[in-house]
Amino acid sequence: MTETTDSVTFDDLGLDPKVLKAIKDVGYETPSPIQAEAIPPLLDGGHVVGLAQTGTGKTAAFALPILSRIDLSQKTPQVLVLAPTRELALQVSEAFEKYASGIRGLHVLPVYGGQGYGVQLSALRRGVHVVVGTPGRVMDHIEKGTLDLSELRFVVLDEADEMLNMGFAEDVESILSGTPDDKQVALFSATMPSQIKRIVKRHAPDATEIKVKSTSTTAANVEQRFLKVAHHNKVDALTRILEVENFDGMIIFVRTKHATEEVAEKLRARGFSAAAINGDVAQVQRERTVEQLRKSKLDILVATDVAARGLDVPRISHVINHDIPTDTESYVHRIGRTGRAGRSGVAISFVTPRENHLLRAIEKTNKTTLTEMRLPSVSDVNAFRVSKFNDAIGQAMSDPQIGLFRELIEDYERNNDVPALDIAAAIAVLSQDGQPLFLEDMPEPLRQPTKERSSERKGRERRGFASYRLEVGKRHHVEPRQIVGALANEGGLSREDFGKIDIKPAFSIVELPVDMDPAVLDKLSGTRISGVLINIKQDKFDRGHKRGHTGPTGSPNKTWTATGGSSYSGTKKPRHKKRDQA
Repeated sequence: MTETTDSVTFDDLGLDPKVLKAIKDVGYETPSPIQAEAIPPLLDGGHVVGLAQTGTGKTAAFALPILSRIDLSQKTPQVLVLAPTRELALQVSEAFEKYASGIRGLHVLPVYGGQGYGVQLSALRRGVHVVVGTPGRVMDHIEKGTLDLSELRFVVLDEADEMLNMGFAEDVESILSGTPDDKQVALFSATMPSQIKRIVKRHAPDATEIKVKSTSTTAANVEQRFLKVAHHNKVDALTRILEVENFDGMIIFVRTKHATEEVAEKLRARGFSAAAINGDVAQVQRERTVEQLRKSKLDILVATDVAARGLDVPRISHVINHDIPTDTESYVHRIGRTGRAGRSGVAISFVTPRENHLLRAIEKTNKTTLTEMRLPSVSDVNAFRVSKFNDAIGQAMSDPQIGLFRELIEDYERNNDVPALDIAAAIAVLSQDGQPLFLEDMPEPLRQPTKERSSERKGRERRGFASYRLEVGKRHHVEPRQIVGALANEGGLSREDFGKIDIKPAFSIVELPVDMDPAVLDKLSGTRISGVLINIKQDKFDRGHKRGHTGPTGSPNKTWTATGGSSYSGTKKPRHKKRDQA
């Protein structure tokens, strides 16, 4: 590992003069630690494995040395960069073009799903030097014979762990296996799971390993808070926070695609400028939405982790984890959307009673303490509304039309014998467009959640269960914890609301309370697990009323209980003792 100091400059790294000029034109002065350590070995032709979080300058760390060694005379692709999402692929492509501003004739092509093949095919036929793409679309081109990797010189895996988490492991291996043996590999990842270690061993032997520890520079600029709130009160709590927080741009993170649309719609109904972004939204619309956020035509983006990957909008002052992430790395990535480039930011996480362990894990892993915040009261919201009302009056006083309206009010006062104060009040009423100025009658359930009394808990334990069928099963690689997490999150259910879970090849049977509120089923109607619409409905066989049930043929079924791991029904014993955990 190279020792870096603040005195190292880009001039010291041996970059091509044209590339050096481009980065100086951009305004870069000194390399970040990952850049200072990765650029020299990449310039020397060696493999590099970089362990670093998002926001450490990874893109420049591999783009600058690659551009310094590019051969413009070669018309087949020389560089392939694989990225997990369309947003990140576009971001990396733009960075390459920016750093190559002084290299005439260099062509960079982003390839990703959601964009028509026509543009990509035309560019590939003309000849490109750098291809930046998502694994799925790159595989499509390889299979169609439209992407020639036979003369590839450089391969970059950006955010490799995220690509594997998204299920691209086989695609990545297939792509790499079809590239020349003498290619140079650069791999960047926040973590180093066993799958990535195998890729490194096979495709990047003797690589220079660079570890850049998280210096918490992003976290240091981000005020991190949490609010304890019941699931069904989240939207009402969110609207109160939006009323009193002085924010510029904001991203609200949720767990599911369905939730992005649901939360955005509820915010719009409350008068906020909000839009949803998820994997189902067409790419053109996604790009338009992000551009609206960037240009202040939109204030709030409701997104999933994958949809917001690589998103960099400087005006994002707040990140709200409407659904707290289930892993600490996602938390780091999420709050990294604010507090960038030395700016300050705010991150607020909603924590339901059963999510306290996630909060503790985040604090332990990141060696930080989130500050518990108080839910803004009705008085807080109303005081803020009065303040905004006063500010609006002050701004209107400097409007050039103030003289014209003064004359109109004087005429009205004279002709109708009405005091000017009453006229001003009537105009204020008109400005509210029928909406009350003050917040009233906020639902009582917004009180902070309290510990369930033992009598209530015992009553819940005594009630019966009914069986519900979900159209998702083993073939969709679903696990009990995913079922519990999705149903609990979307329906506001607690752990005690789940009985046995029986996962079949094509569907699953889940025991839920027999007296469950029909409104909960309505909430669950649009739920997806592993991308599949579960289409929940009561099982016609109603298997859940009997414990220790057997399958239709009497053979033992492996089931899972929310309180005790896996169990087996029937007379046969399982061949192994491995337990499924929720």
